[in-house]
Amino acid sequence: MKQTINIFWFRRDLRLDDNVGFYKALISKKNVLPIFIFDKEILDALPKDDARVTFIHETLEALNAKLRDGHGSGIAMYHGKPEDIYKHLMSEYDVHTVYTNADYEPYAISRDNTIKALLNSNGIGFESLKDQVIFERDEIVKKDGSPYKVYTPYSKKWIETYHSVKVVSYPSENLLDATLKSIDLPNLDLETIGFDKATIEIEEYDSSKSLIDSYEATRNFPAKDGTSKLGPHLRFGTVSIRKMVAKAAKQSNITFLKELIWREFFMQILWHFPHTVTDSFKPKYDRIAWRNDEAEFKKWCNGETGYPLVDAGMRQLNQTGFMHNRVRMLVGSFLCKHLLVDWRWGEAYFALKLHDYDMSSNVGNWQWVAGCGVDAAPYFRIFNPTTQIEKFDKQLTYIKKWVPDFQELTYPTPIVDHKAARERCLRVYKAAVNLES
Repeated sequence: MKQTINIFWFRRDLRLDDNVGFYKALISKKNVLPIFIFDKEILDALPKDDARVTFIHETLEALNAKLRDGHGSGIAMYHGKPEDIYKHLMSEYDVHTVYTNADYEPYAISRDNTIKALLNSNGIGFESLKDQVIFERDEIVKKDGSPYKVYTPYSKKWIETYHSVKVVSYPSENLLDATLKSIDLPNLDLETIGFDKATIEIEEYDSSKSLIDSYEATRNFPAKDGTSKLGPHLRFGTVSIRKMVAKAAKQSNITFLKELIWREFFMQILWHFPHTVTDSFKPKYDRIAWRNDEAEFKKWCNGETGYPLVDAGMRQLNQTGFMHNRVRMLVGSFLCKHLLVDWRWGEAYFALKLHDYDMSSNVGNWQWVAGCGVDAAPYFRIFNPTTQIEKFDKQLTYIKKWVPDFQELTYPTPIVDHKAARERCLRVYKAAVNLES
């Protein structure tokens, strides 16, 4: 006779504490089988030494050890298409309900609808909970119910709402004895799922009071260690957003909190406007006559543009999987406006390289810098890659670290003249959006 269980499906929530869906599963009066699926639909497109896959695997191994050693249980790991995995689980167990935490990206929504239909057709419940954000979907909207398209009023409403509601924690870490008692669960090593251990590591994050207090003063200077490195940990849920926001909201300086709100702003934009994954939010910007010179794009990717601050950012990205946020704006602007390369090319490259890649923020920020998104930088805002050095890396500390050859004869000459590129960009953008008429 099959064992009756509930399932908790780990995804972007790789932690045992303050985990909403896990908590709801654990209080459900049935033994809970935690699972993780290495989804072929996602993994097949990634390089075989992707640091994010190594990070996920190592995090799961650590969680597994805690469950095994403290509770005689564990996380069942699978590799394949989610639909096939669930058919297998239904053949092994009498599954009552599957609990998981909501994901708002288009692929995830489609996947979850498919799984929910499969489960429901077999009399199995599917509960999707809010965990990776404070406010989701249409919880922060205008008075008429329409979504905010500008960040500042959204953030004001977000903060006002946050202080008017009680955001509770979900102490899932205190209920782990409700997990299914079995240490004989499927476990997978990296090689089995077709990956190698990455040589680049995802860094630990810093959410100390001192970092948050000094964040506004230091965050724009790439040579300073003034960023939290929290991105990948929020992306994969190794930290609770509720705990991070509570910590940030306690400080008198709310600049750090506002960065967390930007994340939710872009998430709700993607949920309301899923077409922005491939199309500009402002349709007329899809008429831009991009040059899309593949040789110039390759030089940008490799950090060989002849502009030291641009090259420093790209080399930092290629070597570490991280790029300072101020420099991200510069390299994005340079690609779209100096080189007239489609923002989608840059977005795809960042998706491949960034450890903190999150579709909503990546698409949102690329459209912002290209001028075609919500609340975007105006089309005529074109960062000067030389004066940006004077403003943000005056001592050349960041440049010297990542582009030690910038004063050598071997360093490439600038790929394009700034003044000529700026004038070309304005001409091409104007022609596309008909601003002259």
